[in-house]
Amino acid sequence: MAGNREFYYRRLHSLLGVIPVGVFLVQHLVVNHFATKGPEAFNRAASFMENLPFRYFLEIFVIFLPLLFHAIYGLYIAFTAKFNVGNYGYFRNWMFVLQRVTGIITLIFITWHVYETRVQAALGAKVNYEMMANIVDNPVMLGFYIVGILSTVFHFANGLWSFCVSWGLTVSPRSQQVFTYLTMIIFVALSIVGIRAILAFA
Repeated sequence: MAGNREFYYRRLHSLLGVIPVGVFLVQHLVVNHFATKGPEAFNRAASFMENLPFRYFLEIFVIFLPLLFHAIYGLYIAFTAKFNVGNYGYFRNWMFVLQRVTGIITLIFITWHVYETRVQAALGAKVNYEMMANIVDNPVMLGFYIVGILSTVFHFANGLWSFCVSWGLTVSPRSQQVFTYLTMIIFVALSIVGIRAILAFA
């Protein structure tokens, strides 16, 4: 019974990492990328997101609660996982380790990012181009954001591979190999979007 429960928890954890959390990540990166077109373009995109109907409902039930479950259960997986890289130096074993490491880095990054943006907005600050520019004006924070973005994007892209395996979408070794290449492309593409966006604020 406990084994079945853990099986379903892991599948739910995997699903939520893609839908809705992963979808939100892509959308968030796209909105931030408007910064490359200048402050006004970013502020318009941010304002559009701020004024979505049922925004608070969406933030709580579509973003924060799924993200909270994914983060908490992800920590459980990370700290109970048995790493095999010492005995088996295979590519997938390293991806397994990196998925856990980037999960922890991503959690720290997202927590800090939410504090600097959403929490400050709740306290009366305006979420706009100037806010982000002030944050990354500090070279240390800029470096922190670059590492955080790369970690988050890797965690999502590599998580897509795990999701497809867990849900039986890529069963054969060939399909898993092909999807590995696809997730690498996704990682590179989203990393470019994210890094270009954060550098546009700097």
